[in-house]
Amino acid sequence: METLKVIKIGGNIIDIEKEMYAFLEKFARLKGPKILVHGGGKLATSLAKKMNIKVQIKEGRRITDTATLDIITMTYAGKINKNIVAQLQAYQCNAIGFSGADGNTIVSVKRPIKEIDYGFVGDIKKVHPETLSLLINNNITPVFCAITHDAQGQLLNTNADTIASALAIAFSKNYQVELYYCFEKKGVLTSIDDEQSVIKNITTQNYKSLIDQGIITHGMIPKLDNSFYAIKNLVSQVHIGLPDMVFDTTIPHTLIQDS
Repeated sequence: METLKVIKIGGNIIDIEKEMYAFLEKFARLKGPKILVHGGGKLATSLAKKMNIKVQIKEGRRITDTATLDIITMTYAGKINKNIVAQLQAYQCNAIGFSGADGNTIVSVKRPIKEIDYGFVGDIKKVHPETLSLLINNNITPVFCAITHDAQGQLLNTNADTIASALAIAFSKNYQVELYYCFEKKGVLTSIDDEQSVIKNITTQNYKSLIDQGIITHGMIPKLDNSFYAIKNLVSQVHIGLPDMVFDTTIPHTLIQDS
């Protein structure tokens, strides 16, 4: 079975132009089918502040009112997504930018109001991979931003880690899928201040223990929850760490395993 790589980038890889271009040059040379997923929260926050739009973060999640959704759409689906696509074209990697609305690829539901009203935030309901499959089969690389839709005309801000996991799962029936979460850390760390304290393997057996010990805290938990959900749904491998791990898996990073 052919291998498909779903690679999510965030943090400084997007915020620092030099780092992003260095990653994209290597990504463009990566052989085989691949999908790139990106966030862009820091840039969206910066633009919101310039436009005097209040930024609200609760429990690590962005409250997305109408004005914030406009900022996110401009930033994610516009500036970041199109710059990435243009740069990939410069590196001879044919790419097309996507939101969940494009090709009806990812349908979400607006998150119900409980203790917190997150506004126009989407929880993924269904992935339709058919359009992406056509592109991938013709050597075109999809580049996904963190926006989905509700099939009723409403765009929704959706966690990029969750999008990457959902896409990986959707393709796991036809490919051996490897999911990579790339950011500015070497992996999941036992100490946030020690870059060398990488936890090389996290399993379903030791995950809860790491949370109970306070080693894994709320900021990393959603990423790991998405990782384990992917593993339980036929995704073959999940890796967390620096972007170079995509091109050299011997580089120290965190591997998520089912047992």
